[in-house]
Amino acid sequence: MITGGYMGYYILVGVIALISWAVSNKLKSKFKEYSQIHLQNGMSGAEIARKMLSDNGITDVKVISVQGQLTDHYNPAKKTVNLSEPVYNQRNAAAAAVAAHECGHAVQHAKAYSWLTMRSKLVPVVSVASRMSMFVIIGGVVLMSIIGSGLGMTVAIIGLGLFAMGTLFSFITLPVEYDASNRALAWLESANMLTPREHDGAKDALKWAARTYVVAAIGSLATLLYFALQILGSRR
Repeated sequence: MITGGYMGYYILVGVIALISWAVSNKLKSKFKEYSQIHLQNGMSGAEIARKMLSDNGITDVKVISVQGQLTDHYNPAKKTVNLSEPVYNQRNAAAAAVAAHECGHAVQHAKAYSWLTMRSKLVPVVSVASRMSMFVIIGGVVLMSIIGSGLGMTVAIIGLGLFAMGTLFSFITLPVEYDASNRALAWLESANMLTPREHDGAKDALKWAARTYVVAAIGSLATLLYFALQILGSRR
């Protein structure tokens, strides 16, 4: 029965958490390494961000500083490029990479990049679905163990559907993130913002940042498949 498969779920969660920790740790070490490569142009992350926006004809997006580390993000609703304090103030390859990447999202927004548009439309729905999915799945499993299939199965499948929306969102995020990095690196090169060594560091840093999204997407898919097999397999 489903309840007997929880050990498998805990093992799956443990493996995903371990891989995620390893990639996150590698990302932090890479950013630390490339934070030591100081830019010859002497520009801060904030200055690089403003120049990239200007070069792309974007005048209605503000670059602001936010607290924390690796908290950088673009807010399409408020039209702000939010850079963590180290990225905003520092003048190194890591800061340049992150600042340009977040501006890559602003360029996507300005050009109505289809994957970003799709992702933005899903945000309100997914934010609710992701909070509810596990509760609904577990609720369905409990009902199945008490009253058997029928209502319990229906509830569990609804939970799977909610979880699937989060998984879909994770995979839609991948082209959005990779495209933003590609736009950032292309601009950094075409605008002659970095030396070859600085550019290589920025590229490597963004590569590891993207891998965190890949791990999250694969982890979400693996969890979805696990519960789908457990729940739908119980019909037999």
